[in-house]
Amino acid sequence: MPAITPSARSMLASTLLLSALPAAADAATQDPTLGTVTVISTGLRGQERTVADSPAPIDVINSEQLLRTGRAELSEAISKLLPSFNFGTNIAGYNSVTRPLSNRSLGPAYTLVLVNGKRRHNGATGQRGSIDNSGANAVDIDLIPVSAVDHIEVLKDSAAAQYGSDAVAGVINIILRSDNAGGHVESSYGKLFSGQGETIKLAGDQGFALGDGGFVHLSADARKRGSASWNNKADSSVRAFQDPAKEAAWDREAIKNGDPELKAFNLAYNAELPLDGLTLYSFSTYGERDAEAANYFRLPTGTAAVPEVFPDGYYPLNNIKDRDYQLLFGGKGQAADWNWDLSTTYGRNNVHHSSDLNINPSLGTASPTRFDNLATFRFEQWTNNLDITRHYDSLFDLTTPVQVSAGLEHRWERFSTFAGDPEAYITGTYPAASGAQAAVTIRPEDEVSLIRNNYAGYLDLAFDLTERWFLDVAGRVEHYDDDSGNTFGLKLNSRYELTDSVAVRGTIGTGFRAPSLTQIGYTVADNRVATDVNGNVVPAVTRLTPSGSALAKALGGDDLKPEKSRNLGLGLTWQPAPRTSLTADAYLIDIDDRIALTTNIYDQGNGVINGILAAQGVAPGTWVNYYTNAFDTRTRGLDIVADHTSLLGAWGEVRWNLAFNWNKTTIEGTRDTPAALAGSGVNLVGRDREGDLTDATPKTKWIVGANWKLADLAVNLQTTRYGSVKTLAVNPSGDRSFGAKWITDLDVSYSFGEHLTASIGGTNIFNERPDDHAVYSALGLAPYGNPPFYPGGGYWYTKLAYDF
Repeated sequence: MPAITPSARSMLASTLLLSALPAAADAATQDPTLGTVTVISTGLRGQERTVADSPAPIDVINSEQLLRTGRAELSEAISKLLPSFNFGTNIAGYNSVTRPLSNRSLGPAYTLVLVNGKRRHNGATGQRGSIDNSGANAVDIDLIPVSAVDHIEVLKDSAAAQYGSDAVAGVINIILRSDNAGGHVESSYGKLFSGQGETIKLAGDQGFALGDGGFVHLSADARKRGSASWNNKADSSVRAFQDPAKEAAWDREAIKNGDPELKAFNLAYNAELPLDGLTLYSFSTYGERDAEAANYFRLPTGTAAVPEVFPDGYYPLNNIKDRDYQLLFGGKGQAADWNWDLSTTYGRNNVHHSSDLNINPSLGTASPTRFDNLATFRFEQWTNNLDITRHYDSLFDLTTPVQVSAGLEHRWERFSTFAGDPEAYITGTYPAASGAQAAVTIRPEDEVSLIRNNYAGYLDLAFDLTERWFLDVAGRVEHYDDDSGNTFGLKLNSRYELTDSVAVRGTIGTGFRAPSLTQIGYTVADNRVATDVNGNVVPAVTRLTPSGSALAKALGGDDLKPEKSRNLGLGLTWQPAPRTSLTADAYLIDIDDRIALTTNIYDQGNGVINGILAAQGVAPGTWVNYYTNAFDTRTRGLDIVADHTSLLGAWGEVRWNLAFNWNKTTIEGTRDTPAALAGSGVNLVGRDREGDLTDATPKTKWIVGANWKLADLAVNLQTTRYGSVKTLAVNPSGDRSFGAKWITDLDVSYSFGEHLTASIGGTNIFNERPDDHAVYSALGLAPYGNPPFYPGGGYWYTKLAYDF
């Protein structure tokens, strides 16, 4: 069978979509409408609305859609289904477990994550590497079991005035299952087309009645994934062994970066108990994830070699253990015509690093070959909320109905780091590299324990000015008890129905994002490879130091300031027929004093940097980074989403969907290189950091899909076009471009009776890979850069599910 080109696949999908529309219009009067979905609270605090009449753009992803994404975990599944989201790849050693999910090209720090409308705690690891070098500690939603999710509401608009300062780009609200009976179990098995990455998943959930009208729903899933890598081979210039026979037998695999081996399980419950005039509720999630990530080969002839310990060289292994939980209790009811909701939730994420098949080369034969304790990172968050809401037929002498919502919030959070074993970071006398290889280490002097309290209050007034005109005004005040200070956020949101089928909507808002505690206090040292100003991949001892530290200030650093944002949105909704809908939403987001990691600061051969390092007691030759308020940015974009259902009589029905996102971020202002670095040849925030924001995510993304149902057969086909991306380097000669790609997924399922369903499917079924345009390295490092889609190629899977 001849190969199907990406352009041919695109034309085929578009033709199928367009050809279905006329037939739909003919039968519009007698066919069922698109499903009406009620949004729990996203977008308007305290007031439920349907997606169709929401004044802000909201997408809803149901559990069936999540399960059809095959290999994907929760965060990657969202990126597969929504055009404005991208799931960044991060395939380097200890950074390869938590991967960034960006919305509207803004990193995960700008999208708030809720569970059942309540704030989810952040992770403990600051984002560093791949396309996100912000240092913010993103919420790791992959530690929530997919089996526990009923649906996900995604608000693609700022909600900082309602939910808090980190809702600049939008809100993800994960709604847990609440059935009081029945259950579901499933198992799946799959592999990459390359034969790597063998994956086994088991999942189940069960609902039970609780009291009179209450429920408790239990969920669990477990998964095991094999490792996978896709690096080029080392070229003939690399000689690993002095023995000719060993050199000839070497497979020339000098690096194993890619997917780490993974073992994980997640648990959850969701419960509610109505009592007389009071409803108690609670939910909790618990997750464990153990990862083992390989790194580049330490040659037996290299500077990290101790031949007496590893005569044939070694691949250091990073072991990363995640332990995560959240527990919430609350009650809600009515008093004096006010609906009230009081809740408290505590969450903690703990990440522990260790290493096997590794040494500290400077200790020679005295070095251990495993390090059980390299570093530990911990983030804790305790949030208390009181929300009240009431509907008035008239208020303030106005005749228009008004929904009044108000609330108070207290948030306590702590970021802590714990030092590892000294043998991992001390420098011995053996003439070789110092420190455990490819590992993150924390010394006692680098330990931190940062605590911050946030106090906030909000008021939200929703007016139905006429039957066709809705207006919402929200304001929020916040106080941080650290240097972040006080802030006031405002949001004006409106929707007007021009006709029964056409409406316009718009948003004006402001936001304020305090530096996260990881951005303020994250400090680590590691031994890895890095890219120099000439684009060469070289070994580097790297030190990330807090911006307020003496070392950072000697290199021009300063205390971090909060980021301030302003956003505009304008949209159109059109429902020309009961089974057809179209939405288009444009947006503009300005962020001032945006925080980013500096360029690598190291001596350029003129002695300036080494002199500063020596004065600070840091070994010359060390590479240093810190976080700084680097940029003022402007992000512009457009989301278009179309949905249509075709009824085909005896041939069943097809639900078509088309989604598009155009997005562009520009740098409006850049921090100048400080005087402390004058004459060093170092540009504090160079082109590489600018490129993370302007070119590393695709400017366009298309999703074209069809879900065909015929009796017990269901076929879901989706193809996604990711636009081209670039990786900019400090030196323009190191810039790399990666072309646009179409990624096609297919899922086919058949139900045997009412309970048993078998599925077979594949993601990236045409085995598309990113362009092999990475910086050349004799070792064969990172051939695909940081593409916006999974770079490991095609993956197939089978699944068996039973409902009861």
